[in-house]
Amino acid sequence: METGPRYNSRMAQPLAKKVLLIGWDAADWKIATPLMDQGLMPTLDDFVSHGVMGNLATLRPVLSPLLWNSIATGMRADKHGIHGFTEPDTQTGGIRPVSSTSRKVRALWNILTQRGYKTHVLGWFAGHPAEPVNGISVSDLYPYATQPLDKPWPLPPGAVHPESMRDTFANLRMHPAEVTEAAILPWIPRAAEIDQEKDRGLASFAKILAENLSIHNAATWILQNQPWDFMGVYYNGIDHFCHGFMHFHPPRMEGVPEDKFEIYKDVVNNAYRFHDMMLHTLVDLAGPEATVILCSDHGFHSDHLRPRGIPREPAGPAVQHRQFGIIAMRGQHLKEDERIYGATLLDIAPTVLTLFGLPVGEDMDGRVLVQAFAESPAIERIPSWEQEPGECGMHPADLRMDPAAAQAVLQQFIALGYIQKPNENQEKAVATAVREANYNVARVYLDSRRPKEALPLLEELVKGSDEARFRQHLAQCHYMLGQRAEAKAILEDLIANPPKPPEQAETTDERQETRDDGQETGDERRETSENPASAAQELNAGNGQRTTDNGQTPIVNRQSSTEDPPRPWADWLMGVIHFEEGNTEEALACLLRAEQADPRLPNLHLRIGETYLRRQQLDDAERAFRRALEIDGDSPEAHLGLAQVKLRRRQNEDAAEEALLAVGLQHFLPLGHYALGVALARLGHPHRAALAFETSVSMLPGLVNAHRWLAALESRPGGDLEKAASHRKLAADLLKRRREQMSAAVNN
Repeated sequence: METGPRYNSRMAQPLAKKVLLIGWDAADWKIATPLMDQGLMPTLDDFVSHGVMGNLATLRPVLSPLLWNSIATGMRADKHGIHGFTEPDTQTGGIRPVSSTSRKVRALWNILTQRGYKTHVLGWFAGHPAEPVNGISVSDLYPYATQPLDKPWPLPPGAVHPESMRDTFANLRMHPAEVTEAAILPWIPRAAEIDQEKDRGLASFAKILAENLSIHNAATWILQNQPWDFMGVYYNGIDHFCHGFMHFHPPRMEGVPEDKFEIYKDVVNNAYRFHDMMLHTLVDLAGPEATVILCSDHGFHSDHLRPRGIPREPAGPAVQHRQFGIIAMRGQHLKEDERIYGATLLDIAPTVLTLFGLPVGEDMDGRVLVQAFAESPAIERIPSWEQEPGECGMHPADLRMDPAAAQAVLQQFIALGYIQKPNENQEKAVATAVREANYNVARVYLDSRRPKEALPLLEELVKGSDEARFRQHLAQCHYMLGQRAEAKAILEDLIANPPKPPEQAETTDERQETRDDGQETGDERRETSENPASAAQELNAGNGQRTTDNGQTPIVNRQSSTEDPPRPWADWLMGVIHFEEGNTEEALACLLRAEQADPRLPNLHLRIGETYLRRQQLDDAERAFRRALEIDGDSPEAHLGLAQVKLRRRQNEDAAEEALLAVGLQHFLPLGHYALGVALARLGHPHRAALAFETSVSMLPGLVNAHRWLAALESRPGGDLEKAASHRKLAADLLKRRREQMSAAVNN
């Protein structure tokens, strides 16, 4: 296989000689930043001081198999083909874990292989069997110890490519039994107090540590012994340590025994410090000529937003995930000591391609992070990498995974709580896998504002199951399609016929309660597609519980019963519908009932704030938005709400500041750019205001008032009169269309 990059007319000048992409699953600035400030993560602190850092917005559903493959491809899950943790196995008639053959499109390492770069990838989620890239591939099954230390534990077939490197990498692994007292005590000084017959915490700790050290050993060996242009290495440690021990993280949660808290309270912080040490080694071995990118697929709740329990359903632990992960980049041609805004995990792959001077596929959903570069890079484009000729190092889709290896992955997913033990009836197991995949794809469609594509999937799911999670997403879908009556009917039925409590449930998949946050807010809500039921899922967090990876049930939480009042999200969603219908009094009554049931929910306070804003109760609106920020300081919608309050009060400088914070946290926020434009126009910055308005209508063409503002700004002396006329006509056409739609609705 060719070992040097092949250049052609569609390649810009490379900006990076080498790129090292490091994945820390679930890493979160909320934990890392205080540790950096205390000098406990010196490598990361130095890294960001010589590069850029920022939040990395995740996608929904917040499930790692989908997300890490979106990072690697720049595409959402409906395109890349990884739709969950398991899928039907056409060869056995049962199910299997998702694998490298499940991915339908080329990942970064395939594209770079095709262009002749020496490329290595290690431990990537759904990376087994190892792909035949132009370099070394180590699958995510590589570190699993399937036998005791005193018995042989050979690598599963397909764990390493090329096969000639199999013995070398087998010897680099670490077994959990090799985690000695010397390794344990710095993390858990009171480990001797643990009754290991009843408490599996140490066993869980040793397993996670050994697996991540195995991946790290493999990565460092390659950097020391092999030529390379690109390396992608994935560590699951932070995510697994957090799922196992976050309920012991300070401050102590209600229901956590004090003695257990004292034993395990430092595990999560030490996990971050451990990753900082590994980062130091990787950066040092990569050398100064390498561009290094550090990212995570999502964050992890570590404060008062930690859920009181884990939903008893597939992928229930995802309720602990936070909407923002981390991004940090350092290298030539990048800015230094700067914060970047508006990044999403879809942007990683296009940015890496641009660093290599390669074109970005137009079918990729992400964009190049131009804000990270010292000078705007040249960005080349091609329709798709899928049509480009050349060997790319992908397996044929029908390659069979070794049954023993497949079972090992399934057991890992079960231990983490991401899947339940598959039904012994293969037909039922396959039906469950298909159901969950379709559900996840429907949520991908909703998250990307494609409700028409989600509707048939959700309707089919509701036909086959009475689960509330399917019905609430169907209600959301109808709402996004403007079908409020249908959404209302589903909601009223849910209130009248609430789901059975866990003790009486017929299935363990009873409810979906993963964390999804709401979308844009504001005065022009009627012009936007919304996501009410997604945000409503937050309101469910805390009903049901699951044993964690360390074998303990962390929190005794409230269980629902048949005597409970309607679940808070039902009042919440009904309040949103009343708000959209203009009945702010009834909307406020519903939302305040939901607040009384659970006052911690940021999206609930956003809706309360919007309702007060519509009623011109500005002081009440500001209190609600600030309450939302007290609960979640990274809420772009709360900053947008405050911007709108400030605009109403003509406090334009404050409004501009809040709007900038909003679009910095979430770039795709049309009303945020619109509010920024209004503030800047009032402050006498017409050119900057026009740019903000143009950004808002590029995201949401139906923003009538943005077109009006642009028409007015372009009509000024020195403006573009042709543009002014165009925007004036667009505004008039939109208003005419809206009146026709309203008239048709009344007549029907």
